[in-house]
Amino acid sequence: MDERSSVFGADPEQIDRLLAWPKSGDAEETPAGALEQFAEGPGAQIGRYRLVRPLGEGGMGVVYLAEQQEPVRRQVALKILKPGMDSKRVLARFEVEQQALALMEHPHIARVYDAGLAPSGRPYFVMEHVKGVPITEHCDQHRLTIEQRLHLFLYVCQAVQHAHQKGIIHRDLKPLNILVAMEGEEAIPKVIDFGVARAISMPLAGRTLYTEQGQLIGTPEYMSPEQADIGNQDIDTRTDIYSLGVVLYELLAGVLPFEFETLREGGLEQLRRTIREQDPKTPSTRLAGLGEKAPEVALNRRTDVRTLAKDLHRETEWIPLKAMRKERQQRYQTVGELAQDIRNYLGGIPLTAGPLSTLYRLKKLAKRHGTLVTTILVAGLTVAIGSGVSLTMYVRAKVQSEQSRAVSSFLNDTVLQALTPHWEQGGEVTALSVLNAVATGLEGRFHDAPLMEAEIRHRLGRTYEGNGQYDAAVEHLQRAIEIRSRELGNHHPLTMESVHRLAVTFYGADRLSEAGLLFPDLLAEYIRRYGEEDPRTISVKRWLSWTYI
Repeated sequence: MDERSSVFGADPEQIDRLLAWPKSGDAEETPAGALEQFAEGPGAQIGRYRLVRPLGEGGMGVVYLAEQQEPVRRQVALKILKPGMDSKRVLARFEVEQQALALMEHPHIARVYDAGLAPSGRPYFVMEHVKGVPITEHCDQHRLTIEQRLHLFLYVCQAVQHAHQKGIIHRDLKPLNILVAMEGEEAIPKVIDFGVARAISMPLAGRTLYTEQGQLIGTPEYMSPEQADIGNQDIDTRTDIYSLGVVLYELLAGVLPFEFETLREGGLEQLRRTIREQDPKTPSTRLAGLGEKAPEVALNRRTDVRTLAKDLHRETEWIPLKAMRKERQQRYQTVGELAQDIRNYLGGIPLTAGPLSTLYRLKKLAKRHGTLVTTILVAGLTVAIGSGVSLTMYVRAKVQSEQSRAVSSFLNDTVLQALTPHWEQGGEVTALSVLNAVATGLEGRFHDAPLMEAEIRHRLGRTYEGNGQYDAAVEHLQRAIEIRSRELGNHHPLTMESVHRLAVTFYGADRLSEAGLLFPDLLAEYIRRYGEEDPRTISVKRWLSWTYI
């Protein structure tokens, strides 16, 4: 028996006939009637599979929905490649590849079942049929927020990381190969075409598969710089990381890093040069250039253009930009690192993609641990860089230069020192360590700026309460009420705000009798000032009812 028949049972004569075609793909050089043989379509039978309807078409082939008739009956996706793909070598490689693919068992990877040659001689691959839509389309249809998109993308990262651990590189990651299907209320992303791209992209003797009839095989918009380099056969897992970065970029900004027309208008060489050499604009910059399309992009993310641009301009866009760095050594080195940075962002932890400066880490710590540290830290950093902004703007009080120096001294000597990992008390920087340092350093600092002290104590109280430190919260809120009552009066909105927070703190500490003494008077004052239907009044009513219950 001819050894060629071991390749998924392929007919050796079919293999030789296909390999005998001219490599140029010129129709005039193709044997008469050969093109008609490649007209497989709905209703056609390919082995044990009957083609039902086309699902999509790409640069490498056409994907059909097909019905497998034996040994089990099921619907599958059958991808049949375009002419001139060196079938014998492709299938030989894919037979080896199947051994690795068989090791992949992951809920977010579509399985590859089979491969062979169609009657026309074209190679085909049979995969699990995923009844879903591209991940970008799914996210827009369901108007997922940035955070929801990131959570969904993490499943994709898990799938790709699993494949990499099995030694499989996808090489053609893009939204069309990342489908999302709904199972009840749950969105299940699945990566398709694993192994197929690798089988048809490995180098061949005397010929590369990166070009076909003068075109770049694959999808240039998602292709890594090393893939765009025709002479470079050194492809590793970081090429998938680049492509994942492009997909994430599109999920966040609603647009690709490079304009489609710009990328393709200059021909193959210009396209390759752009991919290899030109740095993409940031997602926020691309969003700003969308014009009338920008509001729709923002709406699909349940926000407005200004808020979306502001969110993207922060850490969010650092992640895809690091994944897309031209030099592989500068990207995330594993998909696990990429996924971890996404988790860092969602958890408010400093990113490896971002600047690792002390300033950045302090700002992140402040963001994670409440409004108090945020307010104080921002003010402290402002003072440190010479700005005239101070916390007293919040209460609209004028602070003289002596007061400004006191604020500067407090913020720099107390707050920023407390936020330093190796401050003199030692130990890890935590929310409570910062709060305690601020509380200790507050005493005697603001004799000439009592309203500022009241504001800081109010925020200290709120943050202590949020950390379950009720006794400390009560102490600072009572001091804030005392100062505001003396300076502003018992019925001033700021005084009532502190009374409201103290009552809520009593409730949280299960000191219900004390909460019950504050809420009724507070409710009467809110009704008098704001009316029965004001949200603040309704909030107090709700707290009072819970206290009575």
